[in-house]
Order: sequence, then structure tokens, then C-alpha cells
Amino acid sequence: MSDQDPFKTLVLEIVLAIGMIACLVLALFIHTGSMPPLVVVESESMIHDEKGEVGSIDAGDLILVHKDPADAIITFAEATDSNNPSYGYDQHGMEGDVIIYAKNGEEGTPIIHRAIMRVLAASTTAPERGEAAPCPINSSYDEELIAPDGLMGACIWTWTVPGTSAINVSTVSIKFDGTDAGYYDCKRPAHGNVEAHLVVWDWRPSHEGILTLGDNNQCSVDQGASVTNGSAGVHSESGVVGPIRDDWVLGVAGGELPWIGTVKLMVGGPNSYGTRDVPSSSFFALFTLIALVLVSPLFTERIFKEILSGSPELKGIQIEDSLKESE
Repeated sequence: MSDQDPFKTLVLEIVLAIGMIACLVLALFIHTGSMPPLVVVESESMIHDEKGEVGSIDAGDLILVHKDPADAIITFAEATDSNNPSYGYDQHGMEGDVIIYAKNGEEGTPIIHRAIMRVLAASTTAPERGEAAPCPINSSYDEELIAPDGLMGACIWTWTVPGTSAINVSTVSIKFDGTDAGYYDCKRPAHGNVEAHLVVWDWRPSHEGILTLGDNNQCSVDQGASVTNGSAGVHSESGVVGPIRDDWVLGVAGGELPWIGTVKLMVGGPNSYGTRDVPSSSFFALFTLIALVLVSPLFTERIFKEILSGSPELKGIQIEDSLKESE
């Protein structure tokens, strides 16, 4: 088999391509600490402009997933509290971190939504262990929280929400109106008993965790109607998603590679979410990018040839070749 054998050349090119992809994935893993290091956004729940925009999260975008400690996540409430060290922190077009989480810690397509606020246990007692109802009805039983007796499982009586006025309260009621907490615009007109801003009303969380919400969901929080009136909630096999526990968090959304994930949505097969939520501008940008990638080598090669054709070294080689041919 000669060095110019087409099959050998093809195999070498395939091996080289696979090696380059493997190096890229490894580099991304080292950078993010997460595997897979990228996720494709499928729905329009985080979109800020229906035409799409770079900087916010659109369907079809690739998002880097950083494996940061869950307790380091900065919520919208904290980022909009002028007394908080994280005041002014923003990611992907709004204050607070965007997280990727498994619904109730179960298998299935993860959700990528913004962390709005974190509910923490303020006062707890040990439960009646071994009982079917280990805690009184006006408290919450968190099976993963350490009780005052040092054992796993505790009754939570009061709650505190960092970045808000809710401190040591039996139920959580917060108006994100700029007074109780930073202003969160629901992007909807106020009418009747519906406010233009996010309102959490008389909520007794089932356990500690993070309240989450898609930027484009008009204040329909993932944790459902028990938190915010009219919320549809995000559902898993076990029911509506509860406050996001730390061990449900798969990562924090980092850098954005716009449009490229649209290719995966296009070839995802019959069970794929599809491209119905991908902005039309993303298709145009994607096809323009592909065209540039395909055409740029031709222009690059032509430019290099023009540069090299005028070099003294090449002219010297051409003169030597001419002399050899004339001999």
C-alpha cells in the first residue's frame, strides 16, 4: 500500500478528526469539571427576544456546564440585594446564576433555568422517628437535613431566604417588587389579582433548596402553584419539582456557543424535542457560519499562494527547477 493510497489517506483523516474532537472534549472537561461539558438548549423557556440574541439563552445554543459547588450558586434575590456581597452579579442577561438540574433528582432531560431564591431552614426539631407522619402538620419534614439530635431527617418550623426580607418565617411570602426583594419583571400586564412582578405567597417548602424559573415563563415557577398562583410547574415521574436540592444540580451555565446546537436538534430523531423553538435568526446565523467554514479554506489557500508567489525563496526554487529542466 503506497503513501498515496486513497483508503489510507481517508483512515488517517478520520483518526485525526476523532483525535481533535477527543482533545477538544478533554479540554472542555478540564475547564468545566463536568461531563458532558456542554448541553443543548431545547426549549424557549430562557429566551429574552423571540428573534434570538447572543448573550441570553436561546433554543439551539450550546451552553458550557461548570461543575461549581452548589452552595456557591448566586440567586436572583442575592444578586439584587444591595446589602449582599454578590449584588450586581448577572449571567445570561439577568441577575443570578442559571443552573442545570435533574427534575426531583430523577432520570430524564435536565432543566436549565435561573436560580431565583434559596430557602434555608431557620429553626428545626427532631422528628418522631418511625412514625408515618414524623412532623406536625404545620412544619415540613426534610429527610436529608440533619436534626438537632444529630440524625438524618428534621422537622423545619421556620425559613430564611437570603437576599430578601423573609427571615425566620413560618411560611414564605415575598413580593419581588424592589422592597421585599429585588424587582422581578414577569413581562405580563397587571390585571385583577395578577401583579406585574413575581410574588411568592404563603409557601411552606417541602425541604431546603432553590426556587427556579425560566426567564421567558412569565413567573410560572418550576415549583408550581403552591408557590406562585397560576404556575404550571415542571413535572417529573414523581410529580411537581420541589425546591432544587444541591445534589440535583448538575452544573451552572457558563459560556454560550450560539446556534451550533441547532444541528443536534435537527437530527435528533423522532423522540427529539425538535427545532420548533429555535429562532429563525439562529438558522440564518448557523447556515452563514457553516458557509464561512466551508469557503474560508479556499480563500485562505489563495491568499497564501499569492503571498508565497512573491517570496524570494520560492523564486529561487523556481529558477533552480528551470535550470535543472534545461540541462
